[in-house]
Amino acid sequence: MNLPIASLARPDPATETTAPAGRVRHFYKAYGLIVSSDVALPELEPAATATPDLEIAVGPVDFPDGASQGATAFRFEPRRQYLSWQAVGTFMISDGRRIDVDPAPGIDDPLLAFPLLGPVMALALHQRGLLVLHASAIAVSGESVIFMGDKGAGKSTTAGAMIRAGHRLLTDDVVALDLSDPNRPMILPGFPQLKLAADAAGAIRLDQAEVRPQVHPQIDKAQHRLRDGFAGEAVPVSRIYVLERGGRAAISPLTGAAALPAIIKFSYVTRFGRQALPGDLAAAHLSQCAQVAGRVGVSRLEVPTGLTRIDEAVAAIETDLTSGTG
Repeated sequence: MNLPIASLARPDPATETTAPAGRVRHFYKAYGLIVSSDVALPELEPAATATPDLEIAVGPVDFPDGASQGATAFRFEPRRQYLSWQAVGTFMISDGRRIDVDPAPGIDDPLLAFPLLGPVMALALHQRGLLVLHASAIAVSGESVIFMGDKGAGKSTTAGAMIRAGHRLLTDDVVALDLSDPNRPMILPGFPQLKLAADAAGAIRLDQAEVRPQVHPQIDKAQHRLRDGFAGEAVPVSRIYVLERGGRAAISPLTGAAALPAIIKFSYVTRFGRQALPGDLAAAHLSQCAQVAGRVGVSRLEVPTGLTRIDEAVAAIETDLTSGTG
């Protein structure tokens, strides 16, 4: 794959330093972290030069001896995780503090950003002790809602409809929960971008968003970079919804026995199977999921079929938040 580099605005020089191999090192903020990166990530918010919490460095990455490699290959160790997509590149995450990136020949930064800001970032945040969900999250007047669901359930679409209604994006696709205070789980703000399919984008029409260039024909969702409508501060978790298609907008709490499996199912690390939780990490992850299920709970949100009725789901969410129960 040899894709043209998308036209990107040049960051403020105060956010750049010289990096090895002729690259520019950029500084960003995301998920409560200062990130230094040899890969240009204009999706993220720029930050001044500082000691980074997470470093992204471009250079060779070698899989451990005996690791299986093909079009896609993963290997998980207690302190290091390896992810490789033959058509894009290989990534190594070390202690949640460093991500080494080895691009495939001819691959440019905009395409590297797709796995880097998705599963690679999710696993780095997991290594840092956060509970990471494959979900979207919206801030609503000091409260928040998280949307989980299977592919096609409408997580990003519902988030987009909430933004159009005047609420603010916390994060899309990767939701990182800080559980350091067990009585107050917090959603850390990601970055101001929402991925929407063409039909959803046409129906919602976010005027405050800039649509970034498509980086590959097989990527069916467009990146919408918000100029406004982003919540830059952490917000306590108020509601967690599992989205399902239905005939009308309706919200119903799941029983305690059903809430925990839902959190486990949509936690990001479980997408990679049991291998991603070696040793004692599986017990620690289960404890985190149980903590959120017990403290916040989970509800089923039926989203009416048809994009013309998405605002009915928005109204149901707003009513649920003002009900004072959850």
